Amino acid sequence: MNKETIKELKEKLEKERVTIRKQLEGFAKKDKKLEGDWDTIFPHWNSDSGGSSLERAADEVEEYSKLLSLEHILELRLKNINLALGKIKKNGKYGICEKCGKEISIKRLKVFPEARFCLKC
Repeated sequence: MNKETIKELKEKLEKERVTIRKQLEGFAKKDKKLEGDWDTIFPHWNSDSGGSSLERAADEVEEYSKLLSLEHILELRLKNINLALGKIKKNGKYGICEKCGKEISIKRLKVFPEARFCLKC
């Protein structure tokens, strides 16, 4: 892979990392103890009383459940982006399949620059 392609993919990875962090900051906070871990903030909406209070509480739990799933997906993508950027920076193994050791196609990397595996694996 040539240097220009690596530079292009690195820029794409860095932009995506910023975007994902902003998304996470919208509903979660960074865990100070665990690197790369985020904690979803439980949504608290306006207080109601009576039956509507129970509905609101159920809605909050449902929203929290959705946000937990989204947090997990975004954390995983962020982890893979950071791994890819680390490979570019340190050991030059970026674009190499972690399973079979063959090059990952440029087409795949342009669509999914944090790819860790080739299409066959």
